[in-house]
Amino acid sequence: MKKQAACLAVLGTGSDVGKSIVTTALCRILVNRGLRVAPFKAQNMSNNSGVTAEGAEMGRAQIVQAEAARVAPHCDMNPVLLKPVSDVGAQVVLNGAAWIDASARSYTGKKEFLFAESRAALDRLRQRYDLILLEGAGSCAEVNLMAHDIVNLRMAAYARAPVVLVADIDRGGVFAQIVGTLACLSPEEQDRISGFVINRFRGDLTLFQPGIDWIEQRTGKPVFGVLPWFKHFHIEAEDAVVIEGPKLARHNSLDADRPTIGVIRLPHISNFTDFDPLAQLPDCRLVYLEQPQSLAQLQAVILPGSKATSTDLQWLDQTGWQEHLRRYVDDGGHLLGICGGYQMLGTWVHDPDGIEGPPGSTRGLGLLPVETVLKAPKTTTRTTFTWGGIAGCGYEIHMGQSRCPDGQSLLCVQDRNGTSCNDADGCISADQRVMGTYMHGFFDTPAITRRWLSGIGLSHVAVDQLHGPAARDRAYDQLAEHAAAYLDIEAIIALLPRDLQERLSHRS
Repeated sequence: MKKQAACLAVLGTGSDVGKSIVTTALCRILVNRGLRVAPFKAQNMSNNSGVTAEGAEMGRAQIVQAEAARVAPHCDMNPVLLKPVSDVGAQVVLNGAAWIDASARSYTGKKEFLFAESRAALDRLRQRYDLILLEGAGSCAEVNLMAHDIVNLRMAAYARAPVVLVADIDRGGVFAQIVGTLACLSPEEQDRISGFVINRFRGDLTLFQPGIDWIEQRTGKPVFGVLPWFKHFHIEAEDAVVIEGPKLARHNSLDADRPTIGVIRLPHISNFTDFDPLAQLPDCRLVYLEQPQSLAQLQAVILPGSKATSTDLQWLDQTGWQEHLRRYVDDGGHLLGICGGYQMLGTWVHDPDGIEGPPGSTRGLGLLPVETVLKAPKTTTRTTFTWGGIAGCGYEIHMGQSRCPDGQSLLCVQDRNGTSCNDADGCISADQRVMGTYMHGFFDTPAITRRWLSGIGLSHVAVDQLHGPAARDRAYDQLAEHAAAYLDIEAIIALLPRDLQERLSHRS
C-alpha cells in the first residue's frame, strides 16, 4: 500500500484572520520546492463556490489553493460545503453534489457521518500527493462546538498534523487571541499547536520584536513570522466579509475622475469573485452598493449571483432598489445580471417545489423577456462558449432553467463538462443595454471583458493579457515571494516528516 502523505494544518484564532492566505502561500512555496501538494478543508461555509472538471461543486478558496499548488481542483479537497440560505440554515454540498438543506441544529446531528466522509476524502488525497495542507474554519477554540468539530483540531489529530496557528494583529488583541486560544484547549490540543503566524501587520516590524519575544516566552512556542499587509497583488477572497462595511460605496464617495462600475451587494450574494478581473483594471473603478441610491453616475451596473433569488428580489423591491434600477435602464444605463442576477432581470421566478423557501412565484424586474423555474437537480458544469464569435470559458452553478425567446440569447454554448453541445445561454435586450447570463467566470477571458467594456462605452479601458487565470497565477508567485520574505519557511518545513525535509533540503 502506498505510503500516506504527510499533513500540516493551518488553523486560526478566529474567522478571516488569514488562514486561507497562509495556506495558499505555502501551497505555492512548497510546490515550487518540488513537492506534490494539495489543499484540504473538511468543511467550508461560503456561497463563493466553483466547479471542477468533473462537474463537482466546491469552495473557491480550495480552488484557489489548488491553482496555487498547480493541481486540478477536486471535491475531495473540500468534501463538505455549506451554502447559507438564511441565518440558521444552509444547503449542504457533500462530495461535490447538493445533498440536503439543513438547519444549524439538524446539521449538528449529521456531524459524525460528515466527519467520516471528510476523513475518507482526506485519505483519498493522501494516496495521491506528498503533502496535504489542511485549513481550519473560524476559530479552532470555539468551546461550544468542539465536541462536534470536523474541520479544526479534531481533523488535525486524525491526520497527525502539526498545527500552525494564524492570528490577525490588525483587528487588535493579538496577544489575547493567541494566549486565549491556547487557554481554551486541552493540554493535548495545546501540544499540537507548533507555533504561530501573525498576519496583517502595519508599520515598523522591528518595533514588534518585544511582542514576539513575549509570545514565545509566555507560550513556549515559536512565532514563525509576521506577515505585513500587501497591496501590490491581489488574491481572491473566500468570504463576502471583504465587501462589507466601510468598503461599500455611498453616493457621495464615487470618483468622478474615472468610470465606475457598480455591483449591487445583495444580502445573499454569491460568487462575488466573478468581478475580481474588473476590480483589477487600472482605468476604471468597481464598487459594491448596498444602500439604494441614484445610479446615474455609473457606466454599468451588475446584479450578481444569489443563493436566494426570490428573497433577494423581494429585498430589491422593499428597499427601493427596483425603482432605481428601472430608472437607470430607462435613462440609457447598461445592466448585466449573472446567474441569480440574470433570473432577477426576467418577468417571473417560479419556485413550485419550494427550493428556496415556501413554494410560489416572485415577480422579477421585467427588464428581460425571461421566465425562470427553480427546480432540481442543480446544474454544475465547466462550460465553454462563444459571444459574437469570441471564445470564452466559465462555469455554471444554478438551480432551475430560464426560457429566453428565440433570437435573443446572449451566448452560444459549445461544451459542458467535456461533452460537446449546441445550446444557448442568457438573454440580451433589443437595444443591447440589458443582458444576463448563467456564466460565472464571465470576465476571466480578456477578449470577453474587452467586448463587454466596449459595449458599455469603455473601449478605451485597457485589458492586459495577464488577466483572469493568468493574473491569478502571477499573484500566487507574488504571494509566495511575500510570505517567504517574512516567514521562517525552514522552521515550518522542520515540522514535516524527515523524508520530506530531506527532499526539500536537496532542492533548496
